[in-house]
Amino acid sequence: MKRLFTLILLFALVVFSLPAEASRTITDHAGDTVVLPDKIERIAVVGILPLPSVLTVFLGSAEKIVGIPPASMGAAKAGLLGEVFPEILKAETKYMSGLDLNIEELMRLRPDVVFYLAGSKELGAMIRNAGLPAVAISPTKWNYDVIRTYDEWIKTLSQIFPQESKTALVSSYSKKVYADVQKKVKDIKPEKRKKVLFLFQYDDKQMITSGRSFFGQYWCEAVGAKNAAEEVPADNSNAVITMEQVYKWNPDVIFITNFTPALPDDLYNNRIGGDNWSNITAVKNKAVYKMPLGMYRSYTPGTDTPITFLWMAQKVYPEIFKDINIEKEAFRYYKEIYGITLTEKQVKGIFNQGRESAAGFKK
Repeated sequence: MKRLFTLILLFALVVFSLPAEASRTITDHAGDTVVLPDKIERIAVVGILPLPSVLTVFLGSAEKIVGIPPASMGAAKAGLLGEVFPEILKAETKYMSGLDLNIEELMRLRPDVVFYLAGSKELGAMIRNAGLPAVAISPTKWNYDVIRTYDEWIKTLSQIFPQESKTALVSSYSKKVYADVQKKVKDIKPEKRKKVLFLFQYDDKQMITSGRSFFGQYWCEAVGAKNAAEEVPADNSNAVITMEQVYKWNPDVIFITNFTPALPDDLYNNRIGGDNWSNITAVKNKAVYKMPLGMYRSYTPGTDTPITFLWMAQKVYPEIFKDINIEKEAFRYYKEIYGITLTEKQVKGIFNQGRESAAGFKK
């Protein structure tokens, strides 16, 4: 009996002397304090569509990513992400439909951390109430400043995964690109600045652009252009507009995002909604462009942001930026910053997107 008591006592001492599971505490983009396990092996993403691509490139692998939104999967299949990191294609998607979350399906994935869209308080509450660590990531906290937002995402990921920290490297590259562009466009007189229209979505039913309170406004100002639709009320980010307004604005350049299947040829040949684009300056000058898609749809913040910035500046002011070889820049960027060596075909594919680039995105 004495021997049994001694063994039980020794066992208890061992159990209670074991160190608690290591953890780290961060403050997320909603200002909430979140306690996370030090070792994260299973990651799920809810609502913040570009983040799976950012996580994958940041970590150099998609092996830990067990769940992503359907729209993120559509972009992964259409762009480079699924090609460079094929393991992302194994991630589960059925726990989400648009911004609707099936919490039971999410719980089945047993994630160590769930990244969700900041501002979606109900989503955050559902995730936390299910006992899952929830980290809010914001695309809007920094006033749609695409470069700053991407830098802040990387900063947050570097706190969660300090062994993979890339904050200094990414920030330095982004700031250099921004400074180089500003140096070349700062002396363009206001009356000489090109008018740019973004077609965020466009089909037979509606045309949606970027007003002042959306990413398009930042992109325009950053490359020394003017947002043709900046008069749209600031509280109306996804603004439904008419062809009559487009006639009034008469943009010099049109960018079509990868959130819509529409292509430049659709405007050149008036294929959508019976709209006649023939007299619009951008159409007459063949200055309508489908936005790039590398790791994700480039209109939003994401891994492709610095390269998108250079590409856009060159499309708006080709003479000013004629010295830039955008394909070489893309190759160098992914090689130097993330250690990813792209093939010539992959680099060309970034800047030649088709209708499939909008796959999985729901309005």
